[in-house]
Amino acid sequence: MAQVAPDTRLTAFVHGHVQGVGFRWWTRSRALEIGLRGSATNLPDGRVCVVAEGTRAQCEDLLGLLRGGGTPGRVDTVVEQWARPKGEEGFVER
Repeated sequence: MAQVAPDTRLTAFVHGHVQGVGFRWWTRSRALEIGLRGSATNLPDGRVCVVAEGTRAQCEDLLGLLRGGGTPGRVDTVVEQWARPKGEEGFVER
């Protein structure tokens, strides 16, 4: 029997020109396509905080898209943190 990969939690702080350009909507769309749960939230300092829960491979797929240059706006840096999942449901923009 195949073993199921455990879920993980990615928190990615996205730096650059990422507010007011459709970045959170784009991130939500990509995350849902991949099958992730979580949120994309504007922070007061101009960053967007992306929280995603799913398998490590799914989270790394989203991380690659965030860093890949195809996002709305301009991504300068993505700082990632990994943790145990907390049980996110759906994927929301905040």
